[in-house]
Parts: sequence; structure tokens; C-alpha cells
Amino acid sequence: MGPQLLEAIELIAQEKEIDKTIIIDALEQALILAYRKNFGKDSEEVKVEFDQTTGDIRVFAMKKVVERLTHPDEQLSLEEAHEIDPTYELGDYHKVEVTPSDFGRVAAQTAKQVVTQKMREAERQRIYNHFADREDEIMTGIVERQDARNLYVNLENIEAVLTTHEQMPNEKYGIRDRIKVYVTKVDPMVKGSGASILVSRTHPGLLKRLFEIEVPEIADGVVEVKSVAREAGDRSKIAVGSDEIDPVGACVGPKGARVQKIVDELNGEKIDIVRYSDNPKEYVANALSPAQVVDVYVNEPAKATIVVVPDFQLSLAIGKRGQNARLAAKLTGWKIDIKSETEAQTMTLEDVFSKEEPALEPIEAEVAADAVEAEGEE
Repeated sequence: MGPQLLEAIELIAQEKEIDKTIIIDALEQALILAYRKNFGKDSEEVKVEFDQTTGDIRVFAMKKVVERLTHPDEQLSLEEAHEIDPTYELGDYHKVEVTPSDFGRVAAQTAKQVVTQKMREAERQRIYNHFADREDEIMTGIVERQDARNLYVNLENIEAVLTTHEQMPNEKYGIRDRIKVYVTKVDPMVKGSGASILVSRTHPGLLKRLFEIEVPEIADGVVEVKSVAREAGDRSKIAVGSDEIDPVGACVGPKGARVQKIVDELNGEKIDIVRYSDNPKEYVANALSPAQVVDVYVNEPAKATIVVVPDFQLSLAIGKRGQNARLAAKLTGWKIDIKSETEAQTMTLEDVFSKEEPALEPIEAEVAADAVEAEGEE
């Protein structure tokens, strides 16, 4: 077994980039346990030595030098020790080889288990080291296989897992398809041959990263993505802000080219690009786009709003199955109660927690700003 074991250790050390002394130390410790289980006593002090030149394995009982023997199998009197070596002192240990004649069979089985374990540990660590800083990033992979629950995607020759929950409901995946995925978690402490790489097609972070790729102004920091709300495969909202340029226009791109690329990547998912504002009235009003907003009432302590919309815009503001209002609430972090103008006329003072000026739609705001500038010039 010696030469073959040495060759296996050398090969693993090179391929998995692991120090071979780590494997040898683990092998020696495992062999001590194997010896005690099959041939010795749990209390017996033993040492296993692995010859890194020949691959031979030897077992030694470590007998402690004592003044008076109480456990002859595990101890050596000082007088006996001096007969062997005059330099021995109390408390020293003398090695006595106790390698069993058929220890090779046990050693071979133990060595195989240790080598296999170290291979798995090294593989997990290699994958983790490679992907540890890729969490929350977007990567392109190739669909390798699929089972009843998961899709397996090849990312730089490492298999990542795309669970059913993280797959977009409006997509079907074929083997060898190239898809972009968002790395949600890299976990080195999993059972199996390698670390677990979990990816997603539904995570809001995927939408954010796609905009960073397609919109240079976001990558450069001129435009900031403030928030993302997403119901994958159907509709999303993304809030963007900038002190220098029109953030919505930058994200839309010439003739809508930039956002269209993202829509195509997400298989037709509708995307509302919302202008962010520190003013909750404006932010909530913008978030309910494409619906028009007449008025917004704000309750700061409760972080809640009542939004008034034209009667004919009520269903649009709420959205199909409440989707538009739900996404707007997720995007802004504010509770949103939508009422028509007719309903608003019947509201009591208790309903109106704090009345502020009506929020302006982005276009109306720009027109109002232009009018102020014009008056100033006059």
C-alpha cells in the first residue's frame, strides 16, 4: 500500500492545492483511532508514524517512565528505562513498536477514508475561496442538468444550484442554455463533494445588477439605485436618483434601448423606473406610476399614506390583484391606502392624518420648475 498511498497523497496535494502534511497529519490521527478500536485500549497512549519516503505505517505504544509501576502495560519503571537508555528521566516516554501483523488492512481502509474526506474538504474550500467574494454579484452560466426540484448551472466549471423557488415562473430552461444568475449564497459547510453555490433568477438584486451593467451612469455612481421591488416574471419597480442628471432618462436610454435589453433578459418582465425623492409625497406618487395621483396624505410616525387618484385611475393605481400598490409599498417602505376622488370626499378628519401639498408627477414638477425659473427671469 505504501507507494500507492504516497502517490495518491502527492496527486491530491497538487490537484486540490492542499499541503500534503495536512493529509498526513489527519491520516496519522485517524490511524490512532483505528488501532485503538481494533487492537488496543482507549486509554493506551499510542503514536502512528507514517514514513513519507516508503509509505510504511508503524504503530508505537508510548510507555511513560515512572518511579513505581501501577499499569505495567502502559508504564516503564525508571530502572528498566535506564537499562534501555541512561538518559531517560521520570515523565519521559519510551516507544515500543506494537504494529499488528494485519494492521495493513485496517490502515488501507482508514487511509482511503481520510484521503476521500480531505479531497472533499479541499474541494469545498477551493470553491468557497473562488466564490466567496462573488456573493451578490451577477454571473453568466450554462444550464447543465435538471431534476424534479432544481436546475444546475455551470459557473466557471463549478456547479451552482437554482432551486424551483428561485426560477422565474414565465421561463423554461433547456440544457446548454446560457442564463444570467444572481449569486445569493456561498456555503462551504455542506455535505457532499463541494461547497454549495446558490443562485437566483427572481432576486431583486438581479434587476439591480442588470441596470448597473446596462447603464454606465449607475456603474459610475452618477445615478444611484435607491430601491428595488420585484415580482419576478411579471412586474418590477426600481427607484433611481441623481443630483446631476435625469436618472429615469439615463436608465431608459435612447429610444428605450437600455431598459429594453433588461426586459429581454428577464423574458418580458415589465419594469417601472421611478424617480426617487426624499419627500415621501413625491416618492409615493412616483412609485404608483403609471397611475396619476391627485393628492397624498402622510402620517410620518406610522409611515403610512393615503393616496387620492382620479376615479377612472383607481383600478390602474391598485393594479391587477393589487400588484401596482403592493410593489409601490415595497419600493418606498411606506404603507399605501389608495382612494378615488369620490371616496376622498367622504373622508373624516381622522382619516387625514397630516395634509400636505399635493404631490406633483415628474412631468408636472419639471413644468412647475420651469415656470418658477421663467418668473425669476422676468
